[in-house]
Amino acid sequence: MPFKRYAWGVLGVNLFVILWGALVRATGSGAGCGRHWPLCDGEIIPPAPATATLIEYTYRATSGLALLLVIGLFWWSRREFPPRHRARQAAVWSLGFMGAEALIGAGLVLFRLVGENDSMARAGNLSVHLVNTFLLLAALALTAHWSADDSPWHRPAAGAAPWLLAGGLLALLLLGVTGAVAALGNTLFPSTSLAQGLRANVSPMSHPLIRLRVLHPLFALMTGAYLSLMVWQVARLRPDSVETRWGRRLTGLVLLQLGVGIASLLLFAPTTLQLTHLLVADLLWISQVIFTAAALSAAPAGAARTLPCPQCGSRRVLPIAYGLPGPELQRLADQGRVALGGCVVGLDSPQWRCGSCGHSFGGVEAGAELSRDAP
Repeated sequence: MPFKRYAWGVLGVNLFVILWGALVRATGSGAGCGRHWPLCDGEIIPPAPATATLIEYTYRATSGLALLLVIGLFWWSRREFPPRHRARQAAVWSLGFMGAEALIGAGLVLFRLVGENDSMARAGNLSVHLVNTFLLLAALALTAHWSADDSPWHRPAAGAAPWLLAGGLLALLLLGVTGAVAALGNTLFPSTSLAQGLRANVSPMSHPLIRLRVLHPLFALMTGAYLSLMVWQVARLRPDSVETRWGRRLTGLVLLQLGVGIASLLLFAPTTLQLTHLLVADLLWISQVIFTAAALSAAPAGAARTLPCPQCGSRRVLPIAYGLPGPELQRLADQGRVALGGCVVGLDSPQWRCGSCGHSFGGVEAGAELSRDAP
């Protein structure tokens, strides 16, 4: 099984686990295994479990499977890629965030921040959990993305594109946190009508989790507008970034998420819509992460473009330097910014080497094509 396919599969399994975790919260099954972790009611396999116990136990079992898959991803990446390859580094991040995910989940159970607990400590823990989950998804998505395209980032970064992209990531993190708090408030304090819910949101006598619900739709509108403008502006600053199609996917998911959010608000957030809303939010975050990576790898407007590798299509193409390397050239080679071609050079010697698959290619004709490709 190719590494890339396995990495995307691990990401898919983690998405399923995240959705099942949301089902645990929505059904109030977080205390289904009692105050025990990692055992369930003190048992490895609980006998005759109730519905809440079965839901919580399934969540723990699938979480354990996801952990094993991430460990496998980490191990495979070390065998598949050299030490400085980005996919290998992202796999390390994935394992770290997966460990943090397990610790945060254990804290929820051991400190009884589950079930009908309506404390702000629970809201804070859920916010931290949400941020860590997003970072885990980002690491897994980048592992899969960089396993096929390890194109170098253009440094120093030109123009406002990096700041716009960072703003999109931060906006989605804040939107996710407000969404987690709003979902908790909807679960613990469901509204019987839209008018009753709106009155409760602004009443000074309401629980803080109720009053905080209003922040999520406001953040959603602002974030949706920002992301749409960001994609357009980044595509203008770095035209090659639109070739990945992630920008178009990002814009489409923004519109879909707004539609699901409006439906959830009007229908008082039924469980199925809550899960759909969370799934689209996760896909939106993943699209933003990969669009950011693709945009940072794309050449800024006005810069000479790099030919893709004719063998694997990667744009992580390095110039080949011939001759005995001095200290500076050796330093650049160690940093992965240039490839060393040895001391023998001829007219047919290749000029470029792919940093992903190691294929050497080009010559006088390739250099001329690069020159013609520059704006």
